[in-house]
Amino acid sequence: MPEFPEGLEIDHSKPLNGTMAPYAEQLLVCTGQPDWLSRVEEENAGDNLVADVKALVGRGGIYSDPYHNTPLTNSSFQATTPPPYLRDVPTTSAYLLPSFTYVPLIPRSFDAVQALVKGYLLPTRLNPAHEVLSPIHQDRLKRSEAYQAFLPPAQEVEDVLVLICGHGGRDARCGVLGPVLAKGFEGALSRAGVEVLTGPGMSARVGLISHIGGHKFAGNVILYIPPSAKLKGGEPHPLRGMGIWYGRVEPKHVEGIIAETLGEGKVVMDLFRGGVEKGKGMLRL
Repeated sequence: MPEFPEGLEIDHSKPLNGTMAPYAEQLLVCTGQPDWLSRVEEENAGDNLVADVKALVGRGGIYSDPYHNTPLTNSSFQATTPPPYLRDVPTTSAYLLPSFTYVPLIPRSFDAVQALVKGYLLPTRLNPAHEVLSPIHQDRLKRSEAYQAFLPPAQEVEDVLVLICGHGGRDARCGVLGPVLAKGFEGALSRAGVEVLTGPGMSARVGLISHIGGHKFAGNVILYIPPSAKLKGGEPHPLRGMGIWYGRVEPKHVEGIIAETLGEGKVVMDLFRGGVEKGKGMLRL
């Protein structure tokens, strides 16, 4: 097991539970990179999916909604290779969590980005505070699944996703600790009999991600456990359909997290920052 890097200033005084900012849906973009600029929307001179989506849902965007938080995050996962008929069009891939949806091919066009936002990211029901808006304005802010038809078919996520903040371009603590934890999780998962995937298949995927808040609580780890997950005995996983956020994770904690959270469906409360559940919102323990 890798050792904990020395010299990192980690906040061990503040309670972790409740330090996760509430959110409705996380967009996880597959970039194939292990690190990014401090502001990920500035990658590639601003020509990237996070920047495109932020222009629509961020402050001043036509779909901006202060009651529907949608973190826009980059990941080190590789995007799906497009078929020959799309090779001349730049595309990328993204996960939507905790919907546990994978959109394998998102063409880099305004229409496609709008279809992603309108078809997948917006809420199905608005906050009551929006009742003062006109019906047309309310309709604009709500999801319309008809827009999904403008993108290649999405897929249900059936793999456990282990996401580790490794955003060194934003904060050295995660930049140093993230890759160490990723290596630790990959090794420990293999020893526990869980296949770690880098390509298509069923099992677990370990990836580095950009800033999710709380660098002072590094290492920051999110475990998304798909709705189809089962325990070794075949019974439904107690944490299926949930995203569990952990903070202050050190290499020494990795095997315990795998054994307890993935193996037994138990939350490690000493490390718990918060959680989210598909179709139900925030998870408070």
